[in-house]
Amino acid sequence: MRNESDYRFYLRRAAQERTMAIRSVTDQARQRHESLAREFAERAAIAQPLTA
Repeated sequence: MRNESDYRFYLRRAAQERTMAIRSVTDQARQRHESLAREFAERAAIAQPLTA
């Protein structure tokens, strides 16, 4: 089984958190999911593989 790269993991988690933010019932939950989505997106940008 092949391991997922950090970059792809963080991209996937950011997308999941954005979806959960949209589906959140309370404002507090929406804000928390948006915050997590931003954090995962920032981590993805850092882990992005360099291309030549």
